[in-house]
Order: sequence, then C-alpha cells, then structure tokens
Amino acid sequence: MIEIGNTLVSLDLAERFFCCDLDQCLGQCCIEGDAGAPITTAEQRELERVLPIVEQQLTPQARRVIGEQGVSYIDEEGDLVTSIVGGRDCVFTCHAPGGKCLCAIDSAFRQGLTGSFRKPISCYLYPLRLTEYPSFTAVNYHRWKICRSAEANGRRLGIRLYQFMKAPLTERFGKEWYDELVQACEAIIENEID
Repeated sequence: MIEIGNTLVSLDLAERFFCCDLDQCLGQCCIEGDAGAPITTAEQRELERVLPIVEQQLTPQARRVIGEQGVSYIDEEGDLVTSIVGGRDCVFTCHAPGGKCLCAIDSAFRQGLTGSFRKPISCYLYPLRLTEYPSFTAVNYHRWKICRSAEANGRRLGIRLYQFMKAPLTERFGKEWYDELVQACEAIIENEID
C-alpha cells in the first residue's frame, strides 16, 4: 500500500496498466452490477438539478423508474446509490451507435449544459473504489472481466492506472496529493525495473 496523508492506495495503481477502450467494452460499467453507483447527498441534489437537462436522453424505462422512486435509492448495504433499471442498468445510461453505453450526464457536461457537475465522483473515479474508514480512505482498483480490454489497451499504450486516472484523482484529492502519488508510483516502477 502507498500511504499519502490520510489515504492508503493500492499498489495496483502503480503496477497495473489501464486505458479505457470503449470500442471493446461498450461501457459495460454503466449497466453491469447489482446496485447503482454510490453517491453523496450533495450529488443526489445535483442529479435532481440536471435531470431536466438529460431526461430526453434516457430510456423510457429509466424515466419510469425515476418517476416512481427518484434518481437514487438506499441499497441493501444501506448506501445511497443511483437508481437502476431491471436490477442492473444505471438510469442515466444512454446509448450510442454500435451498442455503446454512455453517461447522459457526462455527455451533457461535455456540451457545457450541466455547469461544473460532470457526474458522481464514484463514476468518474471508476474503476477505482474508495472505502471510507474512521481514520483513512482506502483507494482500490476494482478488477473484473469487463475491464480486461482496458488493461490490454493500457499495456499496449504503456499507460499505468495512476496515469490514466490523473483527472479524477486530482479532482477528488487535489493536485498536491496526486503529485505525491506520482512520485510514489514512479519509485515503485523504478524498483520493479532494477
């Protein structure tokens, strides 16, 4: 583990190669799983605020779910998460040609329609997962089959996980924290080579 301030970061960030390959995975992280994406109450309010902007991009089933229960719910573990359709698809998933799943909120953000809200930080950080403990935050890589193409793509391009995740990690923890992570990861990689 890498210790930076009050965070413990998995060595996977230095050791693993990673670069999303949407043409291969088709955005399955938006539709696979058994619960929605973890969100904060502040993010819940942001999702409600941007809903009118993205609503027409959503599927009829997603609009029905949102109409019945709202943009979020409390899952079996007691966490606040985005609402899902059919027990798996995030309600904010929209579809592009070729069967790609995209985030309607992120698409609207890229068009300048949502202000500074891109999407929930847990989505922006994915495939990293944060676990909050009383005295520290754990930063771990969630490894599963749908990201194999991203691992292969990262290896082909020579991009490590910490490099690929620069923007979301900087947004969540700050530039100084990220710079310290880079130094730690580079030292680990250098030791691997020696």
